[in-house]
Amino acid sequence: MNYPKFFDEVEKIVLKDDLSDFLGVFEDGIVEFNYLDVVKSAGHSCPTVAGAYLMTQVALKELYKDEIPKRGEIFVSFKEDEKEGVAGVIANVMGQITGATCTTGFKGLNGKFKRYDLINFNDNISSSAKFKRVDTGETVELLYNPNEIPFEPKTQELMQKMMQNQASLEEKQEFGSLWQDRVRKILQNKDKVIKVV
Repeated sequence: MNYPKFFDEVEKIVLKDDLSDFLGVFEDGIVEFNYLDVVKSAGHSCPTVAGAYLMTQVALKELYKDEIPKRGEIFVSFKEDEKEGVAGVIANVMGQITGATCTTGFKGLNGKFKRYDLINFNDNISSSAKFKRVDTGETVELLYNPNEIPFEPKTQELMQKMMQNQASLEEKQEFGSLWQDRVRKILQNKDKVIKVV
């Protein structure tokens, strides 16, 4: 499988998943997610997917400091409705990493390991996303602004040609290259595009 090599340069997110430990899936329940994992699940790499990955990474570092984050014990909130804009895409990425779901997740074993009711939409927040540790109640909110990394001017023109099925093979390749180059810059400039509020 071929993909842009910068995917492999993005810092991994490491968590402890007590359900995985209980069921003997991963040694000590330690599980890693990388950018390629979420791209495969989302089916694409774009500023939204990159931002969701980065927000999760930053939020977990803020909430857990030097501890390993606990997968399945993180609540995520959004101000938008799940069908509004890209909120659903962002929630899918964050849920994949944190284990959080709305109603479709694992119901638990004897009151432990539940994964549902850990995502909330239409919340009264002004940030891009809010993360909360279930065990301590500690929260962190983040703002994500991909516009800090602008498109190359030619990207829009090529996208129009792509949408109208008028792009040559070379133009399709150029568009993909420009698109992924912006994603790369976003991922490499975390401090510029993510703010903790």
